[in-house]
Amino acid sequence: MARAIEIYDTTLRDGTQAENFNLSVEDKVRISVALDELGIDFIEGGWPGSNPMSVDYFEKIKKISLAHAKIAAFGSTRHWGNNVEKDPNLLAMIKAETPAITIFGKSWDIHVTDALKIDLDKNLEIIGDTLAFLKTYVDILIYDAEHFFDGIKNNEEYALATLERAISGGADTIVLCDTNGGTLPHEMGFILAKVKEFIATIGAQVTLGIHSHNDSETAVANALLAVDYGLDHVQGTINGYGERCGNANLTSIIPALVFKMG
Repeated sequence: MARAIEIYDTTLRDGTQAENFNLSVEDKVRISVALDELGIDFIEGGWPGSNPMSVDYFEKIKKISLAHAKIAAFGSTRHWGNNVEKDPNLLAMIKAETPAITIFGKSWDIHVTDALKIDLDKNLEIIGDTLAFLKTYVDILIYDAEHFFDGIKNNEEYALATLERAISGGADTIVLCDTNGGTLPHEMGFILAKVKEFIATIGAQVTLGIHSHNDSETAVANALLAVDYGLDHVQGTINGYGERCGNANLTSIIPALVFKMG
């Protein structure tokens, strides 16, 4: 029997970072309904607390009965200076009352020390307690490992440690993000094999996913390669809309999975 691959659409959030790509609340609701009819598994609605339009979208989409798709709220791990119980970003995601929450956290050590300006262990603590806090409020908890491929190239031990902390915090799905879009397929395969070996070593039962960007024109190729390596969750956007050179194009990935790899 063919494997079931989860398709996660982020057109409403990552897609809108494309130049001159703006969606009203009504647009986002209509697109959500269309994506549900297409059979998309997850629809990322955006950051619930980022602006009034996002709040309005989550209120409206709650009132619509989708046949298949699950709406996901998106946000970051808690701010280093906040307790989880008082972090406004986390509270906004809980208030959105979505079936799924997707949290992103830092995987690249240089972002921890130079951007957040905290020590590496503190970031691990933030990842773990953020996910553990949200786990009690949501059915499906997804962790996006931001800049994972850059992170593992720079500090393999630490990048893998962030995944382990997310898993121990309660993540159902771990998504490896090529946020800069700079990873080529021959590197991708090598890294995916390492991650799978690590997950097996720690005995974790977790779904693995891929989130690829197209700066090297390899987003679709990398997503399909990830599926070939056994990953069961693919993130992308319709027509590849997204920041800079765009995201993995689901209108290319889905037929390839069905007709070429099904």
